[in-house]
Amino acid sequence: MENKNKIVLVTGGSRGLGKDMALKLAEKGIDVILTYNSKADDAEQVVSQIQQSGRKAATLQLNTGDIKSFGAFIKKLKGVLADTFGTDHLDFLINNAGFGHHSPIDQTTEEAFDDLMNVHFKGVYFLIQNVLPILNDGGGIINISSGLTRFSMPGASAYASMKGAVEVFTRYLAKELGAKGIRANVVAPGAIATDFGGGRVRDDAQVNQMVSSITALGRPGEAEDIGGVVAFLCTDDAKWINGQRIEVSGGMLV
Repeated sequence: MENKNKIVLVTGGSRGLGKDMALKLAEKGIDVILTYNSKADDAEQVVSQIQQSGRKAATLQLNTGDIKSFGAFIKKLKGVLADTFGTDHLDFLINNAGFGHHSPIDQTTEEAFDDLMNVHFKGVYFLIQNVLPILNDGGGIINISSGLTRFSMPGASAYASMKGAVEVFTRYLAKELGAKGIRANVVAPGAIATDFGGGRVRDDAQVNQMVSSITALGRPGEAEDIGGVVAFLCTDDAKWINGQRIEVSGGMLV
């Protein structure tokens, strides 16, 4: 089928960074499918906002840490693509879904480690594998990482290690998918004042001040600082950016 409008799949698009990405992508004229884990109402509100702007949008439930559910998810995704968008392929995949975790190395449980691994690395790896057959040539993949892969802050060892793995994986994606014209890049936010990680950056005055003091622009990030960068990477203006890690942190620890 011919696909006139570009379509993006954003995981974890119901709130925070993912919501801003979805809205900014729609502003660029891209239709959006967003996933949510538990917040269906929030996801529907984002869909409504996008539809009011004149773009098509839809939402699907997905636990990105439940790898065995991906086959069923792809079937539902194909149904939504056919019914809502009149096509059978996507153009872009944004792997954004995730959760924060903060504990010292000697207190990190195997269960917590496995949860982080499943959502932040294994889930990303195998969701991409499942989506590739319906990803258009000339499209793109953007994996969301973290400033914590470049600078180390106690308590983030497991989380940051998974993000580091994703950054290496992204370079391999760029290499292996280049023949299809599919670009793969990383966007690495710095500390952002959202409800992520229990809202530590937003709600803990001490953390907020610490982040501000080590950031060249003198404040923590906001969700709206990130979405536009992701949207830009899904435009022709970014067609020669590939295999790159773009940190969006206001200059943390430069």
